[in-house]
Amino acid sequence: MKTFIYTAGVSLALVACQPKSDAPVQNDSLVPLHLLQPDYSIPYGEVSPESIKETADRVLLYLQEHTHASLETADDGHPVSADGELPTNTQLKRGDFRIASYEWGVVHSGMLHMHTITKDGKYADYVKERLQILADAAPGFEALLAKNVQIDAQMRQVLRPKALDDAGSMAAAMIRAHRFGVDLNQCEPLIENYIDFVANKEIRLEDGMFGRNRPYKNSVWLDDMYMSLPALAEYAKHFNKPEYMDEVAKQIRLFRDKMFVPETQLFRHGWVQEMNPHPAFYWGRANGWAILTLCDVLDVMPQNHEAYNEILSLMQAHLAGLARLQSGSGFWHQLLDRNDTYLETSATAIYTYAFAHAINQGWVDAKAYGPVAQLGWSAVSTAVNAQGQVEGTCVGTGMGFDPAFYAHRPISPFAAHGYGPVLLAAAETFELMQKGNPKSNDRAMLYYDTAQNTKAPIFEEMP
Repeated sequence: MKTFIYTAGVSLALVACQPKSDAPVQNDSLVPLHLLQPDYSIPYGEVSPESIKETADRVLLYLQEHTHASLETADDGHPVSADGELPTNTQLKRGDFRIASYEWGVVHSGMLHMHTITKDGKYADYVKERLQILADAAPGFEALLAKNVQIDAQMRQVLRPKALDDAGSMAAAMIRAHRFGVDLNQCEPLIENYIDFVANKEIRLEDGMFGRNRPYKNSVWLDDMYMSLPALAEYAKHFNKPEYMDEVAKQIRLFRDKMFVPETQLFRHGWVQEMNPHPAFYWGRANGWAILTLCDVLDVMPQNHEAYNEILSLMQAHLAGLARLQSGSGFWHQLLDRNDTYLETSATAIYTYAFAHAINQGWVDAKAYGPVAQLGWSAVSTAVNAQGQVEGTCVGTGMGFDPAFYAHRPISPFAAHGYGPVLLAAAETFELMQKGNPKSNDRAMLYYDTAQNTKAPIFEEMP
C-alpha cells in the first residue's frame, strides 16, 4: 500500500523527481532525492480521529451482529427468557465468540474506553447488554446446578470458575463498567464470586505468587498478571479494600523478580520453579498482558501508595524495551526478539494502547513515544478488514520452550484475543490525536508541545 502525504509545495517537487519515458532519469545534482516518496507497506503520516473511529465502528458493528445478549435452547435455538425457571438445555445464544471468556473481558474494557473518549453511547450499550444477560441468567443457571444439571459451559465458567482465565478479566470489566458510568443490575454477586476465586482459590507457590500446575508443577504464566491483578486493583478501589491493592503490589513484585529480564526490558512468557536455567521466550501477547496490567493498575492505584512509583518505573522500562523492537511496518513480531517470526496483531494493538495511554496519562514523553504509538495504530488499522474482523491474531497459546512452538502458532480472525486490544488502541490513539500535536516534518512524524502550523523548507539539505 502506498500513502501519499505531502507538505505544501512538495508535490510539485516530487513530480519533477519521477522519471518520464521521454526524459533522462533525474539524479541528485538536478533534484533533491530526499523528497522522493517512500514506498511504505502501511499508511504513514498524519492520522485523523475520524478515521480511527471509523475503523473502531466497523469492529463494533461486526461484534453487534455476531455476538448476542440472549438465551436459547441448545437443540433448536428457541429463545428463552432469563426470568423464571430455565429449561435444562438453556444456553447463551451462540455467535462467533464466547461472551463470558477472558478475551471478552478485554472487549468490554475496550468498548468502555471508546464510549468514554468518543462519547458514543453504542459502545456502552454493547457492554451493558452483554454483561447484563450474564447477571440476569445467573439465578436460573444456579437453580439448574442445584439440581445437578450439566449447564452451558459458558455459564458454568461464570458461576464455577476453575482458573484465573475464567475470573479476573470479566470481574475487572464488570467493576470497570460502574467506574465508566454504565449501570449494571445484580452484577455484584458475580463480581464477589470472581474475586473470591482469584484471591482465595487459585494455586499459589510457596512465596504466595499465583501459579499453575501445567505444563509443569509450580509453573508461572506471564498471562496471569492480567488474569488476576487488574480485577483485584479495581475491586480494591471500588469497594474500598486497600488490602487487595497491597496484594496487587506484592504480586507485581513477584512477577517482576521471576519474569522480567532487565537486560532486554522484556518479560519471559513462562517460569517453572524446578527448571534450571529459566529460558526466556518473549512471546508478544504475553508481554502485552503484562504492560496492560501495569497500565490498568496505575489507573486505579493511589499515587501515594508505597508501590506506585516502583510500578511506574517498571512500566516505563518495559515500554522502552518494547519500543526498540517495533518493526518498520509498525507491527511487533510473534516472538519479540526474533524477526523470523510473523508480525502479530493482538500484541501490536496492546502495545499501541499502552504507549498512547501512557502518553495521555503523562507517564512517558510524547516526543519519544508518540510516533511509536501512531505507527502502531497505522499497522493495526490495516488488520481490520471491511467486515470489521481483526486479522493476523495468534490463537490461544500455551507455554513452550522452543522457538518453533511460537513461530508456527496459527492465526485466525476468530481468535477472540484481537478485538479488545484493537478497541483499546483505537480509543487511546483517538485521544492522542486530539491532544498530542503530531505533525509531519521532513516526512517524519514528530510530536510537539503545541500545535504546529509552519512547513519545513522544501529543499532543505538532509544528512
